Amino acid sequence: MPAVKTVRLDQLAHHQGQEVVVCGWLYNKRSSGKILFLILRDGTGFVQAVVSRDSVDEETFRAADRLTQESSLRVRGTVRADPRAPGGYELQVTALEIFQRAEEYPLSLKEHGIEFLLDHRHLWLRTPRQVAIMRVRHRVVKACRDFLDERGFVLVDAPILTGAACEGTTTLFRTDYFGRSAYLTQSGQLYMEAAAMALGKVYCFGPAFRAEKSKTRRHLMEFWMVEPEMAFADLEDCISLAEEMLTVVTEEVLRHCRSELELLGRKLEPLTHVKPPFPRLSYDQAVQLLQAKGRQFEWGDDFGAPEETLISLEFDRPVVVHRYPAACKAFYMEPDPQRPEVVLAMDVLAPEGYGEIIGGGQRLAGSELLVSKFREHHLPEEAYRWYLDLRRFGSVPHSGFGLGIERLLAWICGLRHVREAIPFPRMLNRLYP
Repeated sequence: MPAVKTVRLDQLAHHQGQEVVVCGWLYNKRSSGKILFLILRDGTGFVQAVVSRDSVDEETFRAADRLTQESSLRVRGTVRADPRAPGGYELQVTALEIFQRAEEYPLSLKEHGIEFLLDHRHLWLRTPRQVAIMRVRHRVVKACRDFLDERGFVLVDAPILTGAACEGTTTLFRTDYFGRSAYLTQSGQLYMEAAAMALGKVYCFGPAFRAEKSKTRRHLMEFWMVEPEMAFADLEDCISLAEEMLTVVTEEVLRHCRSELELLGRKLEPLTHVKPPFPRLSYDQAVQLLQAKGRQFEWGDDFGAPEETLISLEFDRPVVVHRYPAACKAFYMEPDPQRPEVVLAMDVLAPEGYGEIIGGGQRLAGSELLVSKFREHHLPEEAYRWYLDLRRFGSVPHSGFGLGIERLLAWICGLRHVREAIPFPRMLNRLYP
């Protein structure tokens, strides 16, 4: 093909009446005999490419007629506005080049079962729904990082391989590390505490791994978290940051991804309610709410998915539950000085029954109490010696949280299961593809 500007499909509106080149894959095809209508996709949008016997030579027309679903090609043509066409524009084709004529495609445009789709996740990702979800995911991640960057937080990368647990020893993935035991990280939080003592306000963004034998719609073995940590900050600072961050992220998604949310069938009105301050409940108040609704629940128990759902359905925006019993939370939480049996922890529960999307709170600042927690939780003190040093050399009140990208995305997009919120889900029974 002679040199003509190559453009993405989402740029066609700027080239009306011009001859351009587009590259993409065949999504669908129909024919009226002398005219072929090729629906192309390129990841940014769709366009109807019209191939007429009057506009191309016979060899090109026959090649276009033999194209199969997901064949890859380069097309040259003139951009014409047409409100009936996918994307509002069509391409009057003058030339066509085929990169590869695809074999029989396993994913047709009909419905498929979820296990079949997960077995073909590498191809399922190409469908409009999955493309929309991944675009919203991109916007969520970007909004989270932009929010923290603009407020003076410094990105610090946490290790993936660690020598100790963060969230409990029963959910660790163990691996051999040259004859010693190492574990896939459950969270970057402990390392962010160290970084906060150097830089003040920090965050990490990366994968976390939990070997939880759970098959609920909220659980993955591998997921991604954004974890901000702040020196000289208490529980209230932590809650305020979480409120502001969720508000800004939701606003950014509504501003930039409205068409993707509409494609997903997501009702937008509930997302407009995400404004601070969020409703707040102490753990005590949350227990009372559950009991008033007839839920058999004892003080001291941790909330599961059913309890989180019941609580969140009472509110039209995220709700903050704070001051949990110490037994419900990890060893590193600071006790409430007024009530030592509870800790200065908080969770943010998404509305519409989606449950916890943020967990965090104020961290232990004293070395003596931390040592006693090691012993209480049967943790090897030698593995946490460096963590204890943070309390021995200039300890300060500090707080932070972890925000789960997949759970947040599932709520924002209105997904039934978090498996669609990550490109390649790792679940209890799934390690392929």
